[in-house]
Amino acid sequence: MSGFGGGGHGGGGRVKKVMTQPISLIFRFLQNRTRVQIWLYENTKMRIEGQILGFDEYMNLVLDEAEEVDMKNDERKQLGRIMLKGDTITLMQSVEV
Repeated sequence: MSGFGGGGHGGGGRVKKVMTQPISLIFRFLQNRTRVQIWLYENTKMRIEGQILGFDEYMNLVLDEAEEVDMKNDERKQLGRIMLKGDTITLMQSVEV
């Protein structure tokens, strides 16, 4: 037996990491009704927050209870239900309510 990979059965104590596909994370946000914050491409002064109602293969999102958040002075503008094009999204993260 060779010593490669930490031994035989059991993997030598290594933890196997499973890759999460972006679409799976978005689907989890949708299922759990998680409120998300979205960073916009080429607009670092504004973010969008809302709850994902739906999405497609282009990462276009339908958001409910959407708010425009001005990061300079933390002002919020209610937008309601919106559709956000996937090519405007830089980052998506869950937010605490």
